[in-house]
Amino acid sequence: MELKSDIRRKRRALVELSKSLFDRGYIAGSAGNISVRAGVDKVLATPSGACLGRLSEESLALLSLEGEQIKGPRASKETKFHLALYNNDPACGSVVHLHSTWVTLLSCRADLDTEAPIRPFTPYYVMKIGCLQVVPYYPPGDERLAEAMKAWAGQRNAFLLRNHGGIVTAGTLTKAVDLAEELEETAKLYCLLNKNNIHYLSEAEITQLRGR
Repeated sequence: MELKSDIRRKRRALVELSKSLFDRGYIAGSAGNISVRAGVDKVLATPSGACLGRLSEESLALLSLEGEQIKGPRASKETKFHLALYNNDPACGSVVHLHSTWVTLLSCRADLDTEAPIRPFTPYYVMKIGCLQVVPYYPPGDERLAEAMKAWAGQRNAFLLRNHGGIVTAGTLTKAVDLAEELEETAKLYCLLNKNNIHYLSEAEITQLRGR
């Protein structure tokens, strides 16, 4: 009974937060996908081809960690990389993948520094995101993207997918959504300021922030 109650709460939260992201312009059309761990061995995920601003609790897919469909419509084809993260990082409780404007713009830049796509210039980027991992371009739903997520699971909580968008992970759905918003706003500032006009944090300042 407690597990069913927990899944109901997560269904409601997933619908509400997805609509909030859509209403505020972080998602357009049927782009993006979000999931949350439901109990020890299940995952709630947004369905394939659905607008995240018009979901219902009944429209969510319930999957096993092996990808077996338990209930609801077919999950997004990109749920493969969500499962790779859950299966290889016990601390991962939610995955948010958005094609938000500024993160996607950053991912498409020809001059992107793949070692440091955003050089730290705000304390909150350091404390919340830490290190943004660039992932090579793969077509949506490609098995190689799931393999890349498997390799980095537990080592990073934010990923920039080349020519695609971003992924963030966190222990809870609310925290993952917060991180997705933080990443988008930082990417926006970074692109608007232009690399040449930014006062970056020093190594000593970054080290101090990471210690906190």
